[in-house]
Amino acid sequence: MSISDNVKARMVEGSWIRKMFEEGTILTRKYGADKVFDLSIGNPVMEPPHEFKKELSRLANNPLPGMHRYMENAGYADTRAAIAAQLSQETGVTFVHDDIIMTCGAAGAMNVILKAILNPDEEVIVFAPYFLEYGNYVDNHGGVLKVVPTDDKFVPKLDALEAAITKKTKAVLVNSPNNPTGVVYSKAFISQLGELLNKKEAHYKTQIYLISDEVYRKIIFDDLKYPPMFHHHRHSIVATSHSKDLALPGERIGYIAVHPECSQKGELLGAFIFCNRILGYVNAPALMQRLVSALQNVTVPIMEYQKKRDFLYENLVEFGYSLVKPQGAFYMFPTSPTSDEMTFIAELQKYNVLVVPGRGFGTPGYFRISYCLTDKTLEGSLKGFKKAAQKFGLC
Repeated sequence: MSISDNVKARMVEGSWIRKMFEEGTILTRKYGADKVFDLSIGNPVMEPPHEFKKELSRLANNPLPGMHRYMENAGYADTRAAIAAQLSQETGVTFVHDDIIMTCGAAGAMNVILKAILNPDEEVIVFAPYFLEYGNYVDNHGGVLKVVPTDDKFVPKLDALEAAITKKTKAVLVNSPNNPTGVVYSKAFISQLGELLNKKEAHYKTQIYLISDEVYRKIIFDDLKYPPMFHHHRHSIVATSHSKDLALPGERIGYIAVHPECSQKGELLGAFIFCNRILGYVNAPALMQRLVSALQNVTVPIMEYQKKRDFLYENLVEFGYSLVKPQGAFYMFPTSPTSDEMTFIAELQKYNVLVVPGRGFGTPGYFRISYCLTDKTLEGSLKGFKKAAQKFGLC
């Protein structure tokens, strides 16, 4: 056999997000783009902010000497300093540039972290529903993914987490605002999570890292505030990117931030820098590092996403769908009107509406909608959602 058994099995399992995206491509060729309503992939149609274009133009017209050469594997010191300053302001925790490692997106950050911390068969705990690529990332580095349930509001069950933690637990991975639910974890929950991890560390005499995937941290609605993980567990590590808050998913620019008081921090940061190199990333894209240095307090217009959320949520509720109202990101995760969501999704496809099955996030019986799309696409999908709701007796 030419490929490994493990890779072959994971290719079959695949990514439901990509499968639905590919199905959308087929339907678009058949019916035309204006008749297909693909709500499957979180690929923002919003353009980067004006400030990004202005900075890009400035650098293009006034290039810095050696602007496209290698730099140290951790990234440019001035870029890391700009991020550290912004994080210090946002969190009230004092960061310096050495606490930051620039990476090729949040996915690159996650793989660097897991490569650095995992021994074979050590466990990483996630909460369902979760971004399914987490399983691949953990497997990449010889770890074991352990899945813990959430409640009916998609908040992790701390009693289930406590039961799941063992001496082999190396990390707990959280994602807030959450993909696929849009839920934002409260300060009270994060405080309780930190207390539990501190207790388990003391019991097992181990370090349990709290890895926080914060790629949607700046996309929060209804005047909610994001409660930083750093206040509640000193072994906290953030993996994030500017893919969503600056609408730059194709540019692959992200970073790792390590709690300034993390024990053995120097060794940990050294491992991240080393793994950034040996995993083949070498360094984050040079030009993007220069650009985001000047854009740390800039985002896309968040209110535009909130308007899209409100429009779709209100219509779906009117049609009879059951769902938790998203508090951030740009996804929603309704309950399927059929226990096998694939039957429902097949019905939607009759009207050229594409969504992702909940099993693609470890939670069958639901489906994910992405609404970082044009208003025309969202409006065009409503007919299909209403017809499918009628078909299954929701309205």
